[in-house]
Amino acid sequence: MSNQSNEAKYFDLHTHGIGYLNRIRQVTPRKGNPFTCVTVAALHGSVDDAEYTYIDCNVVGAEAESLVKRCQQAVEARKKVLVSFRIGDIWADAFTYEKGDKKGQIGASLKGRLLYIGWIKVDGNLVYEAKPKNTNTSVDDQGQSGDANKPVNQEQPVAHQTVNQEQPADDQFGEPHQPDFGSDLPEQANQAA
Repeated sequence: MSNQSNEAKYFDLHTHGIGYLNRIRQVTPRKGNPFTCVTVAALHGSVDDAEYTYIDCNVVGAEAESLVKRCQQAVEARKKVLVSFRIGDIWADAFTYEKGDKKGQIGASLKGRLLYIGWIKVDGNLVYEAKPKNTNTSVDDQGQSGDANKPVNQEQPVAHQTVNQEQPADDQFGEPHQPDFGSDLPEQANQAA
């Protein structure tokens, strides 16, 4: 007797990093169900001279969608919303500029699926941190060991801050704060390309 399953198997392309959330919006296609989108300004390069890569993402999964929607008010208030993220299956999408100086020219944008948010900082204050998953050596449903689901340490010290390990409270995202984190970063971090 064969012990093979008929489950579909996939190769995953995951991008891990930190970046700023921008342009949180609900998209209603002509056919199909509405979905949430966000642009992530992913940081890369030297800490002293960081660069941004903008990735337009469909938000996938109830937990990620809930967290992004909770950040919408802070993003619209032009607060700096920094997250640790996992984006899956990034691809380039070609388009033609329809207005402006580049009208008629071909452009490209990066797109992906926002799968996971490990922590959220609003104006430098940690307002959410995901609970660590059970770390075991079993293989999960994506063929990865249990350690693959742990958030990547992104050089963000959090030990001295009080952290809500549960779902973040609404007032954590809407409460006015004085910017004390990232104030030395250029203003373009909160603007999509």
